[in-house]
Amino acid sequence: MAQAIDALRHGWPLAMEGGPVLLPVETAIARQASADRMLISAARAETLKLANQRAAAEPHAPVLIRGAEPFDLSAALPVADPALDLRSPLKGPFRAEELAWAEHAVAALELARIAGILPAFLVDPDQAGEAQPVAVSDLDVWADASALAISTRARLPVSASEDAEIVAFRSADDMREHVALIIGEQRSDAAPLVRLHSECLTGDILGSLKCDCGPQLDAALHAMAHEAERGGWGVLLYLRQEGRGIGLVNKLRAYRLQDQGFDTVDANRRLGLPDEARDFPVAARMLELLGVHEIRLMTNNPAKVDALAASGITVTERIAHQLPDNPHNARYLATKRDRSGHLLI
Repeated sequence: MAQAIDALRHGWPLAMEGGPVLLPVETAIARQASADRMLISAARAETLKLANQRAAAEPHAPVLIRGAEPFDLSAALPVADPALDLRSPLKGPFRAEELAWAEHAVAALELARIAGILPAFLVDPDQAGEAQPVAVSDLDVWADASALAISTRARLPVSASEDAEIVAFRSADDMREHVALIIGEQRSDAAPLVRLHSECLTGDILGSLKCDCGPQLDAALHAMAHEAERGGWGVLLYLRQEGRGIGLVNKLRAYRLQDQGFDTVDANRRLGLPDEARDFPVAARMLELLGVHEIRLMTNNPAKVDALAASGITVTERIAHQLPDNPHNARYLATKRDRSGHLLI
């Protein structure tokens, strides 16, 4: 998996075991490559007006398309990247074709998401270069949270509380390194106050006003510190899954589409990416490794409660984590409420 992800980021083709050779359109270094067919996502196919065709009608499925002429990279990139829609409005005509290797196609689009690139590939291209072999089963191994283990831990005083410990987690099958911050003294007789926080460079570090991530992180840490002062304790799980799992670059692409008038859900779908791709079972595994099986969860998102429960963590209480909006994130917060099922209380 690590080699396959590295190959996609470097623009090298993948040889899917039992399937085709796929060349990533966004990063491809074989500039002379061309192919009769492209693999894209159903969400992107909908933008290209292919969703009314039977072969492209299943939501969230990969779609195989053929053009009137072979796709070279200059023709394929506007198909893949919605940022080029206005610059290249007359694309096509395209035809959606039957996909005989659907399992491989699903895995390829998931690999693109993990690599943080646009989910679009030339299929069996000419002059693509040497391909990196990968099997669908490799993805299953990568997604198995049981491989995660504690790497190290250390005392880490933070501004919210001087009584804090940081725990680092790593897996041989995954390049992401997650951390937990334990505030207060860990107790076996009291369910901790827990917050699952997915990394947000723009919000956590740069103070972005487009989301509420930075204020949520700060408020969670102070709530846990207050809990510790009263004899309880808290655990912040900081998960390395930027942009709800689509990666930093694609998140910034979605921001650009939001500036054109699309909400956060439609922006992701226009990119051909899921609007929710976070890995919550890994959070459950982190809690398990910490010896925590019952928690009080700070969240407005019922999906987090359901995901943790499905992974064996008992959520004894859901605690609302609502903060005031601002002129820059009001629409984003409304979209989370109206289209993603987030609760107000």
